[in-house]
Amino acid sequence: MCAAGSSARASHRSAATLWIVERPDDDPVDLIVARSVTRLHLEGVVVHRPRDRDDLTPTMRSMTPCTNLLRTLVDLGAVTGSVEDAVGAAITSGAVTPSVLHHLLLRHGRPGRNGVGPLRAAVEHWTLQGKPADSVLELGMARLIERHGLPPVEFHARCGGFEVDFRVVGTPVVLECVGWDYHGRTRPQFERDQERTLLLGAAGYVVLPFTWRQVTRRPGWTAARIRELVDRWS
Repeated sequence: MCAAGSSARASHRSAATLWIVERPDDDPVDLIVARSVTRLHLEGVVVHRPRDRDDLTPTMRSMTPCTNLLRTLVDLGAVTGSVEDAVGAAITSGAVTPSVLHHLLLRHGRPGRNGVGPLRAAVEHWTLQGKPADSVLELGMARLIERHGLPPVEFHARCGGFEVDFRVVGTPVVLECVGWDYHGRTRPQFERDQERTLLLGAAGYVVLPFTWRQVTRRPGWTAARIRELVDRWS
């Protein structure tokens, strides 16, 4: 790193490794350097001088300056052609959300920008009805609804002034995915969630909250509860 100058930072595959994305042991070292740095030849090192300077403010990982995670995901796709595993690891770890990646695509999605195509393909796996999912749990609920032949739902519908996870089409039944990572971390968040549920109820909606365990470990039981409520409402 020192030989490449003070502007150098780990990038692409090397930055992905620093962000704890599993990579092959024989990956080369990737460095981004200033465009003014020329005639730099280091064995086993791939030097990059990108024209796109967005999201290039360095961050420190394992005491090494590197590109931030968002820039890393774009650049990784440019050299590997696929970032599905990296995107999955980043989202499930809580480091980013699909919504953030959607905005990243809008920022970098200019014609000819290498890496945007693979990132877009990866993000599509985290999209429901054309909208970015907020969590793995929402994707799990969508799969449960499809596999059990439940009535159609609208994803991220607007109900009573709030955006809800799912609303059963043609009914006031709302399905909420209650993940501990977001809803259970703080008391203020818990209080906001309860107030939101009360206000939705006052507006005439019937809210069914489901946990990670219910959606992923007890899908049949969860599907039966949804069907019972929809049938009762009908």
